Amino acid sequence: MSSTVGLRARIALMTAHCAGMIDIVALPVWVGTLISRFGFDPQQAGALATLFLAGAVTASLTLAPRFDRLRGRWMVPVGYAVSAAAFLACMRTSQFETLAVLHLLAGMATGVGLSITHGTVALTNNPHRLFGFMQVAVGVLGIAYMAAAPQIIAQVGGAGLFAIFGAIMLLASVVTALAFPKVRPAQPGVVAHGVRLPRLPKAAWCAMAGISLMNVTQAMVFSFMERMGADRGFTPANLHVLLIAVGVVNLLPGAVAAFLQHRLNARTVVLAGATAQAVLALVLVSSTSFPAYAAGGAFFVSAVIFTHIFTFGALAKLDPSGRAVSATPAMLMIGSAIGPILGGTLVKFFGYGALGWAAVAIGAIAFCFYLQLRNPRAQPDAQAARIHPQT
Repeated sequence: MSSTVGLRARIALMTAHCAGMIDIVALPVWVGTLISRFGFDPQQAGALATLFLAGAVTASLTLAPRFDRLRGRWMVPVGYAVSAAAFLACMRTSQFETLAVLHLLAGMATGVGLSITHGTVALTNNPHRLFGFMQVAVGVLGIAYMAAAPQIIAQVGGAGLFAIFGAIMLLASVVTALAFPKVRPAQPGVVAHGVRLPRLPKAAWCAMAGISLMNVTQAMVFSFMERMGADRGFTPANLHVLLIAVGVVNLLPGAVAAFLQHRLNARTVVLAGATAQAVLALVLVSSTSFPAYAAGGAFFVSAVIFTHIFTFGALAKLDPSGRAVSATPAMLMIGSAIGPILGGTLVKFFGYGALGWAAVAIGAIAFCFYLQLRNPRAQPDAQAARIHPQT
């Protein structure tokens, strides 16, 4: 049976979530730095970000089906510690091949921590609300990152990017080592006797596909927001303000989604979210004036954040065992992994305008998947784990 976690445990979950979701706030500066400071072309820069995300996907796909049998209390801090070491090692090289290996390793280690974190959230008494406030924490991180990262990188060079990532992962490792909540099976006999949990319903698979596709669009467009603006002649100061504005706006979706949990239908929200994301992508890639560009860019990420929270809550009800939600890093990052290299390839061969049309096509497919989502109902017999109230 689900239970409430204490304040220390919630802080640990939020910290682990912020570190694991670093791509959602860092991609523009990440890819932009790889291009401007390391001399990689858009395709190479996108490929490095993709390798990090592909590593996270691999880890999540491996762990999620086994989440109900894992003892992940120490796997989370160890995962983030390995990720920190990999990013700090990136500071000592500018060779593409070496950076590629280290990005993949960092992604796999991060995926371990994030997958167990999300599965743990699914076992709390209100996953939707907790996840909403975790996304608010991501917004706070986004403001701090966008305000500080460009300045640090300007002063110390491209290595500063990896120093920031390493510090974030190291902080997550320390906090989760001290306060991450313990997880144990509620019905040990079920696991011991090999009785299988119910299969995930079709609606759950469709919800996972929908949010994955939205993250393809999110990573594909957002990765090049900074470079696209620079190539259109917008000043570095204007682009810096826009990046900070993205972080400020991203504070809102989590709190609003938590407040509206019982006031909005999840299916309606996700359908509207897929549509809004495609429209904002078109505005962003087609704008030649900074006010229009800034409006599209400031709200672009918030569309997927708001939609993701309702998708997360729906999945937690459809599968209370935590397996589906434990796969959140996979469903998010398989999309995010495809996005940067797909975007880089489109930009390289067809220009920035191709990103908008690709976003519309992907959004239409996501919309069709979300049409299959109905009002989720929890299945009590699927509940196979619980959380200690406190560590």
